[in-house]
Amino acid sequence: MTDAPATVDAPWGVALLSGKIKGWIERLGTVWVEGELTQWNERGGVVYGKLKDLEADATVSFTMWSSVRARVPADLARGDHVVALVKPDWWVKGGTLTMQVLDMRHVGLGDLLERLERLRRTLAAEGLFDASRKKRLPFLPGVIGLVTGRDSDAEKDVLRNAQRRWPGVEFRTAYAAVQGDRAVPEVLAALRRLDADPEVDVIIVARGGGDFQHLLVFSDERLVRAAAALATPLVSAIGHEADRPLLDDVADLRASTPTDAAKRVVPDVAEELARIQQARARIGTRVTTRLAHEADRIEQLRSRPVLAHPERLVDGRAEELARLTARAGDLIERSIERAHVRVVELAGQVRSLSPQRTLDRGYAIAQLPDGGVLRSATDAAPGSRLLLTLADGSIRSTVDADADVDPDAARTRR
Repeated sequence: MTDAPATVDAPWGVALLSGKIKGWIERLGTVWVEGELTQWNERGGVVYGKLKDLEADATVSFTMWSSVRARVPADLARGDHVVALVKPDWWVKGGTLTMQVLDMRHVGLGDLLERLERLRRTLAAEGLFDASRKKRLPFLPGVIGLVTGRDSDAEKDVLRNAQRRWPGVEFRTAYAAVQGDRAVPEVLAALRRLDADPEVDVIIVARGGGDFQHLLVFSDERLVRAAAALATPLVSAIGHEADRPLLDDVADLRASTPTDAAKRVVPDVAEELARIQQARARIGTRVTTRLAHEADRIEQLRSRPVLAHPERLVDGRAEELARLTARAGDLIERSIERAHVRVVELAGQVRSLSPQRTLDRGYAIAQLPDGGVLRSATDAAPGSRLLLTLADGSIRSTVDADADVDPDAARTRR
């Protein structure tokens, strides 16, 4: 009857269902799990606690009976990083699931360091620690964002030393837990809030050192990657020299202590005033030296002959200009005389070759009606009209008859 499937007409009782669930769960056996103790309450030798995943948002409740409590380390407490051998247990009467702890141990420091080193190598390979991606801090930030614990010594150190160096410095503080299970989400929220504030020029994450295991929150992968993605320059001031957290490597500047962070972020007003005075003194000295040098140069220039007696340069050039002017006049006259003689010679040559000279000697030029020059008697047929050009004017004539022409001579002329 108990193995029959449940139906609407034959349902199981609650006790039967709860018993079957207990049977199924008991078959799961035991398993080793790792996490952080977020709750640890002892009542009558029995421990009731909670174990939280180190990376994800997941928590399970557990129960440790007094017989097991006597075998596990006596210094187990809330916030410890542990591994536990657990077995699921279903409470039939109450209908609740819990984990019975059969064994629990601290995670060894060597294991933590090995995991931390693996994560460090992974982030370094992705370039999150490269110097090329680190941002320069402003010389004098207008507003400094501070992520720290409320009423902590780290907060007091940063504020006191920063205001001592530059009294007008302004802070915007975002409080967050700096250890325990609330630390990572609260620090992440504080960083994002300050990074989104346009008035914040630099962010300091400060904590005054502490136990290595308590500082593991600042090596959390989620926190480290979020810090690398910030647009605002980040200063890590965790204050842990040995086995320093990964936030120190990804930050744009690592400060050894919160006090050191204040000194690195805020300039000293006294030192800056002294530098200004030194700079003004150097500028005054250089200006005085430069003026004296230029005055000497001017005096040297004034003593030169060309400036002392500038008329000498004008007189010398005037004499040279007069000589050149006279020479140019002579050259022009000679050129004109030579050109005139040449023109006369060419005119004589032209006149000697001119057809007019031939006409002046008694010759005439006979032209046919088409304007062509008559060169042979055979070209003028009887009755042809000819234009005769003489030395003085022209006349028209008509060919009356063929002239006596030697045919051989005519052919030769043609």
